Amino acid sequence: MKLPVGLSDFKKLIKGGYIFADKTHLIRDIIDDGADIILITRPRRFGKTLNLSMLYYFFDHLQPK
Repeated sequence: MKLPVGLSDFKKLIKGGYIFADKTHLIRDIIDDGADIILITRPRRFGKTLNLSMLYYFFDHLQPK
């Protein structure tokens, strides 16, 4: 098992075969929330940038090319 220590790009994480705790429910929670602004506070090294990268690739995939 490869751990994604220091890795913050979701695409590299998936393509590289790293172990990952599925946080895709976060996408549903953000969509269902309906707020104009969502503040995500977590301690250092808790995956904030990785979660934003996951959201970026999810919503980028929905855009027509």
